[in-house]
Amino acid sequence: MKRYHLVFTPEAVDQLISIERFLTEHAGPATGQRFADELVRFCESLQYFPDRCVHRDDLRPGLRIATFKKRVVIAFAVRNKTVSIVRIFYAGQNYETALGSGTKQETEET
Repeated sequence: MKRYHLVFTPEAVDQLISIERFLTEHAGPATGQRFADELVRFCESLQYFPDRCVHRDDLRPGLRIATFKKRVVIAFAVRNKTVSIVRIFYAGQNYETALGSGTKQETEET
């Protein structure tokens, strides 16, 4: 089975931390930690089958979108055997506007 290298951009790491903090504050530490751990495991699964997700070249060339638990949108790119988690959006954040305003270079560098 082919396995890609996985990296998180600094923005994606910050968003993951923000999601965990939000859930910790509103649902408790155990829930925040569990959700963050499950989200990271899901991202790790993209190393094996990144093509299973929706291609969104209309937003940025090479961009792909995955959803997690109907509440999280994971934006990532695949290039040279690397899956780069570009951004993570939670609970209805407008990912199309945020990603559509990004540059082509940002996606190509990941």
